[in-house]
Amino acid sequence: MKKNIIGLITKHSLLLTGTLYHLSAQVSDEGLDQKINDVFMPIAQMWEDLVFTEIPLGVVGIPIVLILLIGGASFFTIYFGALNVTHFFTAIRVVRGKFDHLDHPDSSVRKSVQDDVQNTIKNEAHFGEVNHFQALATAVSGTVGLGNIAMVAVAISLGGPGATFWMILAGLLGMSTKFVECTLGVTDREIGQDGQVYGGPMYYLSKGMKEAGKAKVGRILAALFAVLCVGASFGGGNAFQSNQAAAQIITRFNISGPGVGTIIGVVFALLVGIVILGGIKRIAKVTEKIVPLMALIYVMAALFIIFSNITAVDDAIASIFKEAFTPRATITGGIIGVLIQGFRRAAFSNEAGAGSASIAHAAVQTRYPASEGLVALLEPFIDTVLICSLTAIVIVLFNQSHVFNYGDVINNEILIHSTGERLGGVNLTSLAFETAIPGFSYVLAVAVILFAFSTMLSWSYYGLQAWKYLFGKRHITDLIYKLIFLLFTILGAAITLDAVIKFSDAMILALVFPNMIGLLFLFPKTKDELKKYLFAIKK
Repeated sequence: MKKNIIGLITKHSLLLTGTLYHLSAQVSDEGLDQKINDVFMPIAQMWEDLVFTEIPLGVVGIPIVLILLIGGASFFTIYFGALNVTHFFTAIRVVRGKFDHLDHPDSSVRKSVQDDVQNTIKNEAHFGEVNHFQALATAVSGTVGLGNIAMVAVAISLGGPGATFWMILAGLLGMSTKFVECTLGVTDREIGQDGQVYGGPMYYLSKGMKEAGKAKVGRILAALFAVLCVGASFGGGNAFQSNQAAAQIITRFNISGPGVGTIIGVVFALLVGIVILGGIKRIAKVTEKIVPLMALIYVMAALFIIFSNITAVDDAIASIFKEAFTPRATITGGIIGVLIQGFRRAAFSNEAGAGSASIAHAAVQTRYPASEGLVALLEPFIDTVLICSLTAIVIVLFNQSHVFNYGDVINNEILIHSTGERLGGVNLTSLAFETAIPGFSYVLAVAVILFAFSTMLSWSYYGLQAWKYLFGKRHITDLIYKLIFLLFTILGAAITLDAVIKFSDAMILALVFPNMIGLLFLFPKTKDELKKYLFAIKK
């Protein structure tokens, strides 16, 4: 069966490559980018409609995927006693390396732990490939980035300032979900003969469900997740990133012409290809340098704008809270519509519940799985509660002079009154920063490119791990995946924002179905691991 699937995918990837070549040979005034978009858009629309199937509630519908996501996150937060708050500073100490000695083979604490704990925690510290900080940096690079810059703008455009409140709430609840999935990612990982680590939902769904007496269900969920994860790596982890990076390059440097997006995509593909051939260690070394620096520059700029407009900040924050419950009449769906936008964009941004980050965290050097689960819960806080909130406040401050009307959105782009043009995603955020800090849009353009680059690196690793689970750990299968991944880098730069958001949103949130179903069966396992780790810390 695997051979048939490989053959089918190879056949379709070659067909897609041939289609692009055929289009490039027949570029007309319409342009290559538009031709590619015309082919891709119906696929994106169909997939979005499928994943976001809704349950009617009054004049609006609530997507089933968001019910599963919100319900699961709320349950985990209650079950673990608000672990996202009570162990927040423990997580920070773990990242700083305060408890690294516990992972040493000769740890006296290790020897003093009860026999039942000794026999249930496998010493895998020497098998891991990266340290706690590198694992966090790699995972954060897959979340912190254009979701914080572009998707916040999309959420506010569609749902108004109130969408920010629901994004923050989703981030806080998502911290508990992230703990569960990343602890399981380490618990059920596999170590190859070459020392490479293989982990993530594919493994904890198949292994964990087997232990729970549901082996067949586990295999189905694991295979489904792997297939969707490969698709998500092509969409939100790749195409969306190259799309918004290309948009910034085209806008900031005033580049135009037929096929310019495709050309930028080819350059991106070459740069990404150089790094991803080196595996998780090279990816971790790159991301641990890029992500903290660019995040710091972005946060400092946002804080500068906020403090420069400190007298208006209280009004901006007040509108965020007020319009979370009493949105403007122009916002489609009222309070439910605003809530959906907030949770939907937060899920895309921090990926809590999607399970993707557990693939990176599984590679950590530790013998205590819960230690990495604690590290992982910091991601939604950094990503959504901190960076997304700052972006939202900057945009709300920018629009206090009524630069655009909330809800006046066509194809995920909003009308700017002064120029008459429509901007969406990263370009709207860029305009907000440029208005407050003249010239900063060029710095932001560099940040966007580097954020996009680091996110593509992380997601190439996620997708490759899922691909290996499906098709085996062979060099040829690795190569096929990486070539298709790079092809989507080019596609993303060529198609429109509306098409790429539809496809990317749907691909990433589709992961919630198999992952959250599995987590709701396996979560007691993570509580046992947490007890063991906290016991070791106290000793």
